Amino acid sequence: MSETKALEGLSDLRSEIDRIDTEMHALLMQRGEIIDRLIAVKARQGGGSAFRPGREADMMREIASRHHGRLPLDTVESIWRVIISTFTYVQSNYSVHADLSGGDSAMRDSARFHFGFTVPLVGHATPGEAIAAVAGSGGPDAGGDLGMIRAGFHAEDARWWERLAAADAPKIIARLPFVERPGHPAGTPVFIISNPLAEAAATDVALFSAQGGGAAPDVSGWAAQGCDTLGQSEGEGFSLLLSAPGDWDADRLKQLPGGAALDRIAWIGSHAERFALPA
Repeated sequence: MSETKALEGLSDLRSEIDRIDTEMHALLMQRGEIIDRLIAVKARQGGGSAFRPGREADMMREIASRHHGRLPLDTVESIWRVIISTFTYVQSNYSVHADLSGGDSAMRDSARFHFGFTVPLVGHATPGEAIAAVAGSGGPDAGGDLGMIRAGFHAEDARWWERLAAADAPKIIARLPFVERPGHPAGTPVFIISNPLAEAAATDVALFSAQGGGAAPDVSGWAAQGCDTLGQSEGEGFSLLLSAPGDWDADRLKQLPGGAALDRIAWIGSHAERFALPA
C-alpha cells in the first residue's frame, strides 16, 4: 500500500470517528429532551421519585451482558453510571454525602466513578454525619440527597446501621459497584442510602439491623443458609448488620441457629443482586 493510500485510509477512519462522536452527542441531547418530557409527565401524575435503583440495576445488567470488544467494561460502566446519575440530577438536584472515615481517596474515587462531577460531593467524618445529612435533605421528590457509606464495620461509628432502623429514617437503596470483578477501579463496596422510596426499589437483597443483650450468637453457619453478616459490634449487648434474600423477614432471621437471641430486628433497606461477570 502506498503512503498516499495509507494517509487516505487514516483520514477516512478519522472521519468515521468524528461522525460517531457527533451522533453520540446528538443522542445524549435527545436523551435530555426526553428527560424534560419525563418531568412534565411526572408533574401531571402527581410526582414521583427521581431515584430508580431497580431500573438502574436492570440497565447496568443489560449493558454488562451485551458488552464486547476492545473498549474496557470499566469505561462503559463508568460512562453509563455518570449518564444515569447526571440525568437524575437534571430531574431533581441532589448531592452525595460521603462518609470519608474509611479513607478519603477510595471513597472519592467511588463517588466520581458512579456519580461523575456534576453531582455535588459533600464529605463527612462519620457514617452518622452522612446519614443525618440525608435525613435532613427532604424526600427524593423534594430534592432529597443520597448518602454513600462504606459497607461493613466502622471503628468511628461501630453501629451506624442502627441509625437506619426507624421507619422514617433513610434506607439503603443500592450497593456499588454493581458489576463485580477483580481489579475494579472503584471496587470499594459502598451502600447508597436515601430517604425512604415509595416505589422503584430493588428488592433482590434485604438488609437488617439486629440487636440483642449479652454475647452475640455464633453466626459462622449463617452464610450457608443465605444470611451474611456484614457488620458486628459488641459491648452493651451486640449489634449486627445482616444481608439476606429479599423475601426474608424478622421471623425468618429468628429461625437461624442462635437467631432467638435477636431481640430487636429492623428492615433497613434493600438492593439489587450485583452482577458477576462470567469466569
